[in-house]
Amino acid sequence: MSKSQQILVIGAGELGAQVIQALVQHPLRTTAHISVLLRPSSITPPDRHRAQEFSHLRNQGVKYIPADIALDAESHLTSIFRTFDTVVGCTGFSAGRGMQVKIARAVLAAKVPRYIPWQFGVDYDAIGRGSAQDLFDEQLDVRDMLRCAAETSDSDDKHSKTQWVIISTGMFTSFLFEPSFGVVEIFNRRVTALGHQDNQVSVTAVEDIGRITAEVILGPESDSAFDNKVIYVAGDTLTYAKLGDLVESLVDGKSRIERNVKTVQEARADLAKEPNNTLFKYQVVFGEGRGVSWDLAETWNRKIGIKVMTVEEWARTHSLV
Repeated sequence: MSKSQQILVIGAGELGAQVIQALVQHPLRTTAHISVLLRPSSITPPDRHRAQEFSHLRNQGVKYIPADIALDAESHLTSIFRTFDTVVGCTGFSAGRGMQVKIARAVLAAKVPRYIPWQFGVDYDAIGRGSAQDLFDEQLDVRDMLRCAAETSDSDDKHSKTQWVIISTGMFTSFLFEPSFGVVEIFNRRVTALGHQDNQVSVTAVEDIGRITAEVILGPESDSAFDNKVIYVAGDTLTYAKLGDLVESLVDGKSRIERNVKTVQEARADLAKEPNNTLFKYQVVFGEGRGVSWDLAETWNRKIGIKVMTVEEWARTHSLV
């Protein structure tokens, strides 16, 4: 973009750190100033490695803004957001219930020109309300707010309202290989399909989500992306059967991997026993197979030519096999 831009990233966790780094390294970053909103206690982290990361980013011009999205008043967040051209939400469900709505309200009240909410994940519209993962309803609340605001604003003056884009990424690739999730268990040489072997899942590496988000903000397709819509991205879309084949090809080959299916009914039964178990909630959602996959050919990253990692490339890059 030709004009100077003030960008605020909310959070510097798994995704936030990748978004910040991608923004810093973007070739069109020259006129952009990047800030990160963090809890005051996080700005001077006791962890030596984390402190070095923060120092490195400071040296690259990244500014840290102290605030607590959970404890601070919404009006205080609005006053902070008002000074930025673009706000990116990178604090997910771990922030607690109601936080995504709170942030969205503050962004809209501040009339931030461009907003990327924390919606990095599945297609919440397709899944609908009342799913096993009850926090998904809040994501739909945010979408309703954003769409309502877009419809009621002056359609002839794009500068008088918040333009937003939702980036649907599918599952983070790393989560697919998280042993506690129970899908790919390399150590146990086991792959468990959720719902059915032919169910599909779209996944994107968090590193690529960072790069894609930076491209949405700073790249030449930025204006068309911020058009009050959902865009879909993915590094891979595959069935659990194909995932099993892939994992089997990656391991040493001395013995076949075990392949199981966890049905939706089984996942629901586990959830009934442990109603607060987040992993069981996700197993139900992905087992049902609705709103969790899309055609790679139609993804935003494919259309504009961004190369991202497949599941196989991610596994080899991270030395999991």
